[in-house]
Amino acid sequence: MNATVTMILALAVGTYAFRLVGPVLHGRVQLPGRVQELLSAGAVVLLVALLATGALTEGGGFAGWARPAGVLVGAALAWRRAPFAVVVLGAAAATAVLRGLGVT
Repeated sequence: MNATVTMILALAVGTYAFRLVGPVLHGRVQLPGRVQELLSAGAVVLLVALLATGALTEGGGFAGWARPAGVLVGAALAWRRAPFAVVVLGAAAATAVLRGLGVT
């Protein structure tokens, strides 16, 4: 086995172990309220970081202004509690219109 296959198998086992820990330890381990709050905040921070990198970068550089504008339109629609399909289509349409107008 080469190193790549070994690393893939190790990551697969680790991922499965993480997924298994939740159901196995459910009800046996009680986390303090402060830890639960920190874990929730950490999840939000990770999602915002993923959103920012996906919206602002492409190929290691700035993605241009059309994509972040589309993300903002989608965020505004989601905030107004629009249906998911409307949010996605609105963000895509805003990005497409801006790119059609020459904004990259």
